[in-house]
Amino acid sequence: MLIQGDASALEWRCAAFLSQDQKAFDEIWNDVDQHTDNQNRFGLPSRLIAKTFVFRLIYGGSAFSYAHDPNFTEVSKSEKFWQKVIDEFYVKYQGLHRWHVKLMQEATTTSKVQLPTGRIYEYEPEYKNGQRVYPRTTILNYPVQGLGADLMTIARVSLFNRMKDKYDDAKLVNTVHDSIIIDCKDEHVESLSELMLQVFEDVPKNFEKLFGVEFNLPMKAEVQFGPNWKDMEIYERA
Repeated sequence: MLIQGDASALEWRCAAFLSQDQKAFDEIWNDVDQHTDNQNRFGLPSRLIAKTFVFRLIYGGSAFSYAHDPNFTEVSKSEKFWQKVIDEFYVKYQGLHRWHVKLMQEATTTSKVQLPTGRIYEYEPEYKNGQRVYPRTTILNYPVQGLGADLMTIARVSLFNRMKDKYDDAKLVNTVHDSIIIDCKDEHVESLSELMLQVFEDVPKNFEKLFGVEFNLPMKAEVQFGPNWKDMEIYERA
């Protein structure tokens, strides 16, 4: 039997933690559906568009890119429209906006950015039309993706350590971005599904132990199980 654990909103939690954005914190702690709220607030046609918009923006999306992307042009081909949405997003998430500005300043003055984990990213300017231009999308993207990778590594190692003695026949068989997959005997599905949830919930505590920095957000996961990757059902905690 397969068990799959998917970290809930991993990249958004990483962006919220790194920026310490108070509005994002409030939504995460109170289980607010931010994408539905953003859909209504920004006048977007669907929750999916609102969700895609957010993840594009935290990685440096611009009004030009939205206005020329087929995924968004059905909403509007106007750069002015998308710039208005971007401006409204940054009014809502002011801490995230300040962090984006700080990241760009740090990267363009020191050519590097360092995360609380000690991970360091170095950046080189590109030359366009004879001018030095730093890659904004890369500068905004790497810290979020890097922290996400660190959190998932903590979860994987924690899960392995808790499994190895009690479930010596269960195997970690795959990990894809924000997912971890176990192959186990049928009789262990419930206990290992519960263990998977606990592992993700314990990530903030283990993060602080490893790096000496408080991870002041909750971590959650959705856990599914089934005989194969296609036929999975959601594990509901009793």
